[in-house]
Amino acid sequence: MAKLIINNHAEFGQYLGQVMGESEWHKINQEQINRFADATLDHQWIHIDEERAKKGPFGTTIAHGYLTLSLVPYLWDQITQFNNVKMLVNYGMDRLKFGQAVKVNDEIKLKATLKSLANLRGISKAEVDALLEIKGEKKPAFTATIIFLYHFE
Repeated sequence: MAKLIINNHAEFGQYLGQVMGESEWHKINQEQINRFADATLDHQWIHIDEERAKKGPFGTTIAHGYLTLSLVPYLWDQITQFNNVKMLVNYGMDRLKFGQAVKVNDEIKLKATLKSLANLRGISKAEVDALLEIKGEKKPAFTATIIFLYHFE
């Protein structure tokens, strides 16, 4: 899959209202879930206790919702390549809704649509509608509008 190459604000604006692309599938394994639990100090049994989770509502462990969300920059980077950028800031998000749990060994991918783009005195403020799909499932893991600030040179 070829990345979109964006060199400046004007080129970025050409994608306004369009699906910019989709990432590759990424498999969530138990090791990644455990490392995220350690990093965030969130060791709830539904995430890390495989035996107890077998008897839980999902029949297995599930990824932290914030783990799936934290993968957005990694997955977004598979879709786009920004050149001539001094700095990128993850500015925030709007309307985050978790739709469905991501079970251990599920595969996820990001579908991104450029919702809006504003030039703030040389800084490109991009609002990207993000949909995190789960392979084989109808409902997404989450939907949100992710806000990035691109400081082009």
